Amino acid sequence: MSELSVDEGTAKQPVAKMPGPQDPKRSPLGILFLAVFLDLVGFGILIPIQPFYAELFGARPAAITLLSASFSLVQFLFAPFLGRISDSVGRRPIMLFTIAINAVGYALFGLAGSLPMLFLARITSGFGSANIGTAQAIVADSTTPETRAKGMGIIGEAFGLGFILGPAIGGLFGQYGLSVPAFVAAGLSTVNWFYAFFRLPETHPAMKAEEPAAAGPVGSIPVSRPGSLRTRHHLGLSWHDLKNAVKHPNVSQLFWLYLVGTVAFSLMEQTLGLYIERIWLPSTGTGSSTVHLRHASAMTAYFLVVAGVTGAVVQGVLIGRLVRRFGEHRLVVAGTVLVGCTLVLIPIVADIRVYALLLALGPILALGSGVLNPSIPSLLSQATESDAFGGVLGLGQSLSALGRVVGPMFAGILFEMNHEVPFYLGAALMFTCSLVSLTIRIVPGRSVVTGEAGDTAD
Repeated sequence: MSELSVDEGTAKQPVAKMPGPQDPKRSPLGILFLAVFLDLVGFGILIPIQPFYAELFGARPAAITLLSASFSLVQFLFAPFLGRISDSVGRRPIMLFTIAINAVGYALFGLAGSLPMLFLARITSGFGSANIGTAQAIVADSTTPETRAKGMGIIGEAFGLGFILGPAIGGLFGQYGLSVPAFVAAGLSTVNWFYAFFRLPETHPAMKAEEPAAAGPVGSIPVSRPGSLRTRHHLGLSWHDLKNAVKHPNVSQLFWLYLVGTVAFSLMEQTLGLYIERIWLPSTGTGSSTVHLRHASAMTAYFLVVAGVTGAVVQGVLIGRLVRRFGEHRLVVAGTVLVGCTLVLIPIVADIRVYALLLALGPILALGSGVLNPSIPSLLSQATESDAFGGVLGLGQSLSALGRVVGPMFAGILFEMNHEVPFYLGAALMFTCSLVSLTIRIVPGRSVVTGEAGDTAD
């Protein structure tokens, strides 16, 4: 998941334990964009080939979608943990460590010779991909509340571009073998690690402000002030942190969007490729051949590329203007409605059997998710103390990861019952998100979440 620059002093020499050159004048956001982009390209590469690669090992739809559930389960467990760790040790070490783990996960995926090996590979990559909350914390460190939605758009733009090039690369190299794209992804992650090592600076305010003479004992953890959302480090969701977070205005609604909205989207996302295969490439009755599976992965890649192009334009070019014109709140409402309508239309278009009409739904889906994705973390970060951005955004990403566990767990089973059920159920859930988003309180002339004086967000 931007042309923003940061205030002077946001790129001072960090007190991070990871060596590497630090240029005090470079913008963390531009560097973060490329690092996240390369990470997401690797992730996107596997999307069009994963279901069909699993089918080579005899996996049914329920097992295929469980692959994604295993990935997201690990992400769910570690996203808040890594976010809170980044609040203590800095953002840079966490980003470097997780990028390296991702490279290992992709290599394991390409080397897999059985379905259990595929699960091991996705579990490894799930840990490596639990760094999105940390990446969002870098954005929050480097922006003001008024510019944060546009700053979060850097993550969305990286997602959008990753979903353009990733599936395109996966669809292309998948024609030479369904395991080949995984090795390409591993190579990109290796390049990404070297790039981040030499270019990504530390952005955590405490890490930058801390002078060596004032530093505590080696390995000491900064003490959080009373009422802070920072707590001890542990896996999974912290109920204590959740209870503290939802005391802030609008946070419970935003957490609902993270969880239920992701469940709704993942029901579609995890079955789309299988749906395309069943509708436009029905089996000949003797099982799916390799050529058949490659064709299905290519058709899935086409849809993802069309959606990705639109998403990149929305989140990379338009999101700042849209926020200034409408505010994050209206964008969240509009985004949930657009995504819900698209999920309803997919099975209707499939009944017509015109693939071009399915492709035409890609931009509508991307527009909805493109305005939704950066707006939610922007609102959430405004409810949080500056030294706890990583933790609270990690909670949001952990809820989103939980949604990507629950959605895929049931997506394959529902798909086996009826191919259209995941789309209609996803639409119903997304429309509940629309209703919940309408309950977000807007204070005229004040920040949407914190209620402090500032620009009106809606």
